[in-house]
Amino acid sequence: MNYTYVVTCRDGSLYTGWTNDLEKRIKAHNEGKGAKYTKSRRPVILTYYEEYESREAAMKREYEIKHLSRQKKLQLIDSKTCRD
Repeated sequence: MNYTYVVTCRDGSLYTGWTNDLEKRIKAHNEGKGAKYTKSRRPVILTYYEEYESREAAMKREYEIKHLSRQKKLQLIDSKTCRD
């Protein structure tokens, strides 16, 4: 399974990415190994994710979400609350 996800950083900013191991990726972000952007904004909290069969589909969706305005991203997050 592949995932497109959004995390909320300590400073309130949003980061969007994709992975094939969601738990491992969030852990990496919080250990400062996930992405340059999130390294100085830890801890991050998983606030949204979608599942995809293919890596290509997850990457395409990541691209789409990254190009949304902050307001649209917040609406997306509010429309589908992430559950652990």
